[in-house]
Amino acid sequence: MRKTIGIQYGALPYRIHGRRVEILLITSRATRRWVIPKGWPMKGLRPQDAAAVEATEEAGLIGEIEDRPIGSYRYLKALKDGRCIAVQVILFPFLVQGQEESWKEMGQREASWFRYQRAAGRVAEPSLRRLIREFGKARTPGVWASALSHRTIRWGLGLLRTSEPSRAA
Repeated sequence: MRKTIGIQYGALPYRIHGRRVEILLITSRATRRWVIPKGWPMKGLRPQDAAAVEATEEAGLIGEIEDRPIGSYRYLKALKDGRCIAVQVILFPFLVQGQEESWKEMGQREASWFRYQRAAGRVAEPSLRRLIREFGKARTPGVWASALSHRTIRWGLGLLRTSEPSRAA
């Protein structure tokens, strides 16, 4: 029997809470395992946009999806007819800014925020664990990164001066 390989697009929902990177995981509907929002390609949508739609439909998330994937992982998907296929999921970071009051799959899944280290430990797929850990380490703000994300740092006259970013009128 020949193996079929499918492609899905996934969103890695995250937020920066203080100096911690947190990942939102959802449960799958059938097995209740902790997973990330993901789904099949959607006609007329770019891969990252399809991933963002899945994040909205499966968890009601509002935010910004990044254009570049951080990698991919594989898992076995059980189909309704009882067959299993290997699926490769291309994963895009999704910065969560809020949540809808209601959404398509509300009540069908649980959702919970975890520090990235705990989120990595909760998912079943080893390659997804690795992607979450690498992403969390890379996005964890340090002292300078935290300062840079909120204001401009200027060096001059031997002093460190900070200023808020200018806003164009």
